[in-house]
Amino acid sequence: MLAGQLFQADDPEIAADQVRAFDLVDRFNATGNAATAERREILVELLGSVGEGVEIRPTFRCDLGTSIHIGARTFVNFGAVFLDIGGISIGEDVQISTNVQLLTSTHPIDPDRRREKWESAEPITIGDNVWLGGGVIVCPGVTIGDNTVIGAGSVVTKDVQADVIAAGNPARVHRSI
Repeated sequence: MLAGQLFQADDPEIAADQVRAFDLVDRFNATGNAATAERREILVELLGSVGEGVEIRPTFRCDLGTSIHIGARTFVNFGAVFLDIGGISIGEDVQISTNVQLLTSTHPIDPDRRREKWESAEPITIGDNVWLGGGVIVCPGVTIGDNTVIGAGSVVTKDVQADVIAAGNPARVHRSI
């Protein structure tokens, strides 16, 4: 949505979009285990697009929702946080483990700009057949290539090419697949 643009965090238009998203997320997180059809309906209303066979388990949090696009057969486990104001694109057949954070928002280094509530955001792109281990954090502007595995607890600060295993803080490539 706002990828690459400066914006103020307390902008009334953004706040209104967040209220909508927060209400839908609260409804989603309140569904019972057997309510998969109801969860799907809420996701279709909340997200920019959601492919067939996508499963997201509560609890789930996002900023706007409309800037999240998820491909078919993707699985998102408990505790996901997707701050999507910069846009998040997730491919098909992706496995996202517990407590993963996809964070598109960033803040100025200058303390005066931060005090004035200026922010910016950069999109996150995750390719097809990617596996993000438990507790992974993906930072603004990162692209993760197809078939890549990111080890549990990693912090991904830079792009990771396709067909590799990466892990650590910051994440680095350990080997090819």
